[in-house]
Amino acid sequence: MALLNSFTSGVSAVKTFGKSLEVIGDNIANVNTTGFKGSRITNQDNFSQTFERSSAGVDPVPATFAMQVGSGTSVASISQKFIQGVLSTTGSPADIGIAGNGFFQVINPLNNETFVSRAGDFRVDNQGFFTTPQGYRLQGKAGDIKLATPPEDASLESYSINSTGVLREYYSDGTSKETNTIVLQNFINPNALMKTGMNLFTGMDAAGPIEAAQAGTAGLGLVKQGTLELSNVDLTQEFSDLILAQRAFQAGSRVITVSDSVMEEIVNLKR
Repeated sequence: MALLNSFTSGVSAVKTFGKSLEVIGDNIANVNTTGFKGSRITNQDNFSQTFERSSAGVDPVPATFAMQVGSGTSVASISQKFIQGVLSTTGSPADIGIAGNGFFQVINPLNNETFVSRAGDFRVDNQGFFTTPQGYRLQGKAGDIKLATPPEDASLESYSINSTGVLREYYSDGTSKETNTIVLQNFINPNALMKTGMNLFTGMDAAGPIEAAQAGTAGLGLVKQGTLELSNVDLTQEFSDLILAQRAFQAGSRVITVSDSVMEEIVNLKR
């Protein structure tokens, strides 16, 4: 039985550290993904077989210590690291980076499904809406963020978004006006958010949403026009973790190989 347990421990190590390699590989693959938040994996020991329980001991009987043998390891958690990524200047007026807490709210206009995102690589479509690359519309205090219709006898020359998310339009007749304000969404437990791909998250109810508010208020960060938040993946750390996971995987594989060799010797004892 003990020898069979060594097989179990080796297999659990291979499975667990194989999963570690998957997580690290995904982090490295997204090192240049806008607004990407890297993940980390933690492990836990499996159930231990108890041969003898510990006892406090009563004079003159000495205390005894428990004797246990574990059955390997398993994944305890895979969580996201929501630390700030570097803001890179792009110069594009539709690019918006968040410095601090909060997520953009975007809505799919086809079914009104809501998502949140840290990726601010927006663009202005032919109707004036600020959208994600998939066409999901950025949300503000007055609904969809959209460039308004200019006053009569004037055309839109430019627009600006200040650090608190206020959208101001400038017209050819020298006038300007504020048309909407970007709102940011924060959560009690961001790790409950679910990645859906395309730099989007769902699962907002499980994450404990805090009422959406203007940037710079209610503990939210500020926004910076003309920048994008880069991935927060630290390649130095990831490659270090990759080496450790690889060695642990190899060690688990070795346990299986040695256990197999010992089992072969036992089977051949009769010969």
